[in-house]
Amino acid sequence: QVQLVESGGGSVQAGGSLRLSCAASGRTFSSTTMGWFRQAPGKEREFVTGIQWNGISTLIADSVKGRFTASKANARNTAYLQMNNLKPEDTTIYYCALQKLMYGSVSSNPSTYGYWGQGTQVSVSS
Repeated sequence: QVQLVESGGGSVQAGGSLRLSCAASGRTFSSTTMGWFRQAPGKEREFVTGIQWNGISTLIADSVKGRFTASKANARNTAYLQMNNLKPEDTTIYYCALQKLMYGSVSSNPSTYGYWGQGTQVSVSS
């Protein structure tokens, strides 16, 4: 059984930073591509960034480019989302996700991800 446990959310002022963590168990983490999404109430889930299973390539949304960075510590079965220069419009719930298949390329399509974390709230005040 795959489990993803997120941590690191919270409240910051605009311009501040947060680092989200996503600890995985029950899956060959080092062979699986990881994605980060966010979803506001009443809105569709939005792709933020993703990192390939081997950590070599990433994909990132234009809205967070230059501010957010995904990383993957395979030895710790943990992925990270470093968020810098946060803006009020970044306020929402963030989710980590593992792809259904191993050795996949990074994708912004939520349907390629089969396992999701519980979500963590990020709030940015102006």
